[in-house]
Amino acid sequence: MLNRVSCVHVKLAVLSMFVVFAAVVGCGSRGSGSGDGSSTGADGSGPGAGADSATATVTPGVWASVSAGGFHTCGVRSDGTVACWGYDADGQATPPEGTFTSVSAGQSHTCGVKSDGTIVCWGEDFFGQAEPPADTFASVSAGAFHTCGVRSDAVVACWGNNVGGPATPPAGSFTSVSAGVGYTCGVRADGTVACWGDNNGGQATPPTGTFISVSAGGGHTCGVRTDGTVACWGDNSGGQAAPPAGTFLSVSAGGKNTCGVETVGSIACWGDDTYGQTTPPADTFKSVSTGGFHTCGVRSDGTIVCWGENAHGQITPPSDTSSTDDAGAAPDDANDGP
Repeated sequence: MLNRVSCVHVKLAVLSMFVVFAAVVGCGSRGSGSGDGSSTGADGSGPGAGADSATATVTPGVWASVSAGGFHTCGVRSDGTVACWGYDADGQATPPEGTFTSVSAGQSHTCGVKSDGTIVCWGEDFFGQAEPPADTFASVSAGAFHTCGVRSDAVVACWGNNVGGPATPPAGSFTSVSAGVGYTCGVRADGTVACWGDNNGGQATPPTGTFISVSAGGGHTCGVRTDGTVACWGDNSGGQAAPPAGTFLSVSAGGKNTCGVETVGSIACWGDDTYGQTTPPADTFKSVSTGGFHTCGVRSDGTIVCWGENAHGQITPPSDTSSTDDAGAAPDDANDGP
């Protein structure tokens, strides 16, 4: 069993990749809940055993948004309540009651903006990433071990692990912020992108120009320019920073892949596809979110569909009528869990 000190060293050692966390099982949590284990067995084998790489969809209910994390997923229903599914060893998939305007799933913790503008977080809190300041926010983004949000006055606030500076935002006004693995990027009020934190692969060196959104991933970053085209920078070892041509409404950078909603409503993905996370279904979507080894999207009719690795049930939304199309077992490293 790893002690608390050795957990810190292991976690910091894997900041270069969003999803390599098998060594941190059993690490303590400082804060808001340890989870009841309902989404994973005592041996670490999640509910996805036997259907580890698949496509799942839930038909009843309407969702406003969805967010794919390391090995769990959360979404905001049309009534404002949050539901989460997947790995829950640290309580990251056990949301509190209440209504929310948005939710963001990180590696092992989750944060959401409540209807009154305050932020609440749950899950792993070893670095204080689940301890938001008392203030009102317009948005929040949960990264690997830190969290950032845009306050109501457009100033960015961050909390959690700050090794390398990912939780030390620059001054100025921002329209959005995205927390990745050891670094953060945001869109300033003038449309330019600013990044801070780890930059060993160029992920925190944005190009010039103006953007409508930005998404920080494991070691790469992508953004939608004001003309609708996507630009990516940073690690491109799996093709995750090589976007296709065309115009997009939004983009989401994951561990080693990226997906975006094209102007016509379809989803295009690029990068690593080991678990099928870069093979979206043919449909029209309102939004997409790419996590560690899986991706989820909200269809135009408000239903959620997910694809990719499913060892812990992270692509199986909560519904008795959800269906899973097994696409084959995932490789052993994904089945090991976080």
